[in-house]
Amino acid sequence: MIQLENIVKTYPMGKSELKVLQGVNLNIEKGEMVAIMGASGSGKSTLLNMIGLLDRPTSGSYLLEGAEVAHLNAKSLAKVRGQKIGFIFQSFNLLPYLSALKNVELGQKYARKPNVQAAKEALEKVGLGGRMKHRPNELSGGEQQRVAVARAIAKNPPIILADEPTGNLDSKSSKEIMAILTNLHVEQNITLVMITHDPNVAHYCQRIIYIQDGQITGEEKS
Repeated sequence: MIQLENIVKTYPMGKSELKVLQGVNLNIEKGEMVAIMGASGSGKSTLLNMIGLLDRPTSGSYLLEGAEVAHLNAKSLAKVRGQKIGFIFQSFNLLPYLSALKNVELGQKYARKPNVQAAKEALEKVGLGGRMKHRPNELSGGEQQRVAVARAIAKNPPIILADEPTGNLDSKSSKEIMAILTNLHVEQNITLVMITHDPNVAHYCQRIIYIQDGQITGEEKS
């Protein structure tokens, strides 16, 4: 499903360069649930952005479902991203003036897959069938993250990328969100890649990848 080979990412810093990823090699199989862990500045968010086609590597190869995508132009990247990847962010990224349902529908429009019924079904899957018309400020943090999960799955992507999906939640809400993600992974065979700093959250995944100073330093099965 995801195959990264010798991925390097550098950013210009005046007359020098900052090398954030230093030759990353990573394979993720279809239907796998993987956590990426590392300290702040380790390169984990940059790695997730590479996987999510939000950024392009300076060098290296990225095969997504067997097709090279590392150096596609911006328009092609957006098309592949919209069709194949759903995103869940730590800060929810919901528009405050839209209802839960409209937030989910908006995600579909960006992916060019408008489907009101699918949006409603996604909210029902995350337990918000009775709160579709509520705006974000009328929902708890855990409920807002459920809307974000629904937005990610409503377009039925084969891959979901989650950046600290429980980072802003209390322990009860964190467990609820991870239960939802685990169930979606099992029921729909979704490939899920997640950044987390919490070992308890990471151990919901089948495999944990450790990154330090832009390099993968190890992995373990949980």
